Amino acid sequence: MATECEAWLNANPVEAEALRDSFLSGDDEKVVSTKIDNEINGNWIASTSTLHEARVKAKAKRRLRKNSSRDSGRGDSLSDNGESVRGPQATPTSPKSKLLDRKSRSGKGRGLPKKGGAGGKGVWGPPGEVYDLEEVDVKDPNYDDDQESCVYETVVLPLDEGDFEKTVTPIVQEYFEHGDTNEVAELLSELNLGDMKSGVPMLAVALALEAKASHRELTSRLLTDLCGRVLSPDDVEKSFDKLLRDLPDLVLDTPGAPQLVGQFIARAVRDQILSRNYIESYKGKVDCEHARAALDRAAVLLKMRAGMRMDSVWGAGGGQRPVKQLIREVNLLLKEYLLSGEVVEAERCLKELEVPHFHHEFVYEAIVMVLESKGETAFKMVLQLLKFLWESSVITVDQMRRGFQRVYSEIPEINIDVPRAYSLLEQFVEQSFSAGVIDKKLRDLCPCRGRKRFVSEGDGGRLKLESY
Repeated sequence: MATECEAWLNANPVEAEALRDSFLSGDDEKVVSTKIDNEINGNWIASTSTLHEARVKAKAKRRLRKNSSRDSGRGDSLSDNGESVRGPQATPTSPKSKLLDRKSRSGKGRGLPKKGGAGGKGVWGPPGEVYDLEEVDVKDPNYDDDQESCVYETVVLPLDEGDFEKTVTPIVQEYFEHGDTNEVAELLSELNLGDMKSGVPMLAVALALEAKASHRELTSRLLTDLCGRVLSPDDVEKSFDKLLRDLPDLVLDTPGAPQLVGQFIARAVRDQILSRNYIESYKGKVDCEHARAALDRAAVLLKMRAGMRMDSVWGAGGGQRPVKQLIREVNLLLKEYLLSGEVVEAERCLKELEVPHFHHEFVYEAIVMVLESKGETAFKMVLQLLKFLWESSVITVDQMRRGFQRVYSEIPEINIDVPRAYSLLEQFVEQSFSAGVIDKKLRDLCPCRGRKRFVSEGDGGRLKLESY
């Protein structure tokens, strides 16, 4: 067999040479293995130290490739000696934006925010999510059957005497300003009055005794509307009983308290919030003279106005009075001021009329009184009064303007009775502007009578200036 192989090799020298190159000898195998051992990542290494350096470089390259997917766009690379080099076109990224980024970093998913955008500390869920009522777990060890039928209510503690006065007094005082009984009823229903219900009418009447007639009328309406909603007839009766007992103390602050309380009692009986036998039940049982005076006053009013509602027991106040009556009272006020000269008293009387919408009539009558007067006394006093009322804001800008404009429009008729009305009006308007009562625009609107010129015979055509 060997002889045959050798004869074939001799006969085919080219193929024998190729076959011989495919097989290595033992020495050649050792050289090849040594080359493989000294080659790392395509680099030939001559010694052990160079092998260590190659391993460090390979490790750095692997770390760089691992971080390249996480920090894309940073442009970092390693040079031949292992140092990090930033590329010229790298776009730096902010560490803060990476820290606050809610996108998943696990390399999985679609890049959507964590937990649907509801992640983070203190976040209960995504915006707009509505939570349903939590169902009670019957298998819960802490489950109690009484939880199913439990009713929770807000408990309001009853008011004591000190808190009652501090809470109810502002409500009544605000009612004197707006006059809405429904609002008072709603506020009182939110309070736990308890045994202090009977104190509401007493407190309202006590405040009304020191107020004006219009406030007393509002108090009577308030008691009528509260009875049946917040108060009961027994509460109203107890309240008036306390008022009769406390009359000696009320007289110290309000001398006319017995007559006023008697009017409140009569009005309450007519409004059917007090029984008709209320006054009769006190006959022969009253020792206080103030209480007897109040009951007598109520009895007299009920006999005088039998079968009628005493809606006008307190008189017609404010804008409810007729216009002629208001004009008469304004004239009386001005005449009294011209006699006394007390601007403070005139201001108080004007406020008591309770007609701020009718103050333009006061301004009109005052200016007309100046035009009709003789001498400078009324001129100076009226100007002083208007300036005082303007500075104290009793008369507003609109009312002052309307009063002057009314005089401007009626000056032709006034001039018929007062020939010097035009000149006096010009002087008064100029002084009012100097005092700051009116503005320049209103002053310029003041009408003035044109000056006529007459040519007399024999004066050579000379013009004469005369004013009417």
